[in-house]
Amino acid sequence: MQHIPTLSRISLILLAVIAVLTALDAVENIAAPAALALVVGFVLSPLSDFWERRNFPPVIGALLGLALALALLAMLVLVMQPFVLELVDQAPRIMSDMKDTVDTVRGLVQGIEDVTKDVEQAVTPPAEAVPGAPPPADPVDLPSVTDAIVAAPAVLSQILIFGGVLFFFLLTRREIYDWVARCFQAVERREGTVACLRRAERLVSRYFVTITIINACLGLATAIYLQALGLPGAVLWGLVAFLINFVLYLGPAVFAVALLVAGLVQFDNGYALLPALGFIAMNGLEGQFITPALVGRNMQLNPLLVFLSLVFGIWLWGAIGGIVAIPLLIWMLVLTDGLLGIPVTEPIKRDTAA
Repeated sequence: MQHIPTLSRISLILLAVIAVLTALDAVENIAAPAALALVVGFVLSPLSDFWERRNFPPVIGALLGLALALALLAMLVLVMQPFVLELVDQAPRIMSDMKDTVDTVRGLVQGIEDVTKDVEQAVTPPAEAVPGAPPPADPVDLPSVTDAIVAAPAVLSQILIFGGVLFFFLLTRREIYDWVARCFQAVERREGTVACLRRAERLVSRYFVTITIINACLGLATAIYLQALGLPGAVLWGLVAFLINFVLYLGPAVFAVALLVAGLVQFDNGYALLPALGFIAMNGLEGQFITPALVGRNMQLNPLLVFLSLVFGIWLWGAIGGIVAIPLLIWMLVLTDGLLGIPVTEPIKRDTAA
């Protein structure tokens, strides 16, 4: 009987977690851009501090941060536009080449299976000559202008949510931190809580800026390497490598598979494996040596915790969830360490796999 109160508390906690996850999933169109805005706000907070130290009003720093974020977003869209249009134009040919490749691989597998069959089965006519064979798959429908018009209001609303949350967070983040300290801490610990919150945002900003520079170098190296191999659209591949590497583990894995398919479509023999193998080598160098050397001195995260947070973020909010998962994880870990009494001047150090 004495365990009933404990089990009741655990049950209430589990129910609360399930309710929160259900709510976050239901309001994805609001919560996802808001979470992205908070992460961007953490990254841009040093810029706001810079203007405030020069006696500019907080609204000036918030407006400049918002303008910078929207300008970078617009620049990314403008840079991606010609490549996206080219990809849409080349989509039918790419799909046809991929279908031929899949058919070839399927034929090879079928040939291996036929070796174990009887002679009578080995000389059976191809599947397409058998009456009643299933019809070929329908062509892939590409997005139309109507689809874009229908999706425009939802995209615009998410941009407005992102901009509004980012602006007001940069404008009032000091007041937010003071309010959190007043609500959850005793008087003697409020100053330390505010310092912990400020340290958390500084670490997130440092992490995101460092990772952005590393990913940019990886994207540039990928583009140069693929251009040297003669793979069409090498610049686009480099840009995608830059963006997808923000989603640790899963992003590079998906990109390597895409390069493998592209290599099989474009090249013959063992040469087709070079695009994927080259990227895997560069990504391994980046992940095992460059990133730990530049980031690991200040924050070392358990790889299992990183992977689970990425899976959870992608499951909950898709691509945006994958981008914000690690910064939010770092923020929560630093905040937890600070609230548990670990001095805010010490870097967080967590176990890493060898």
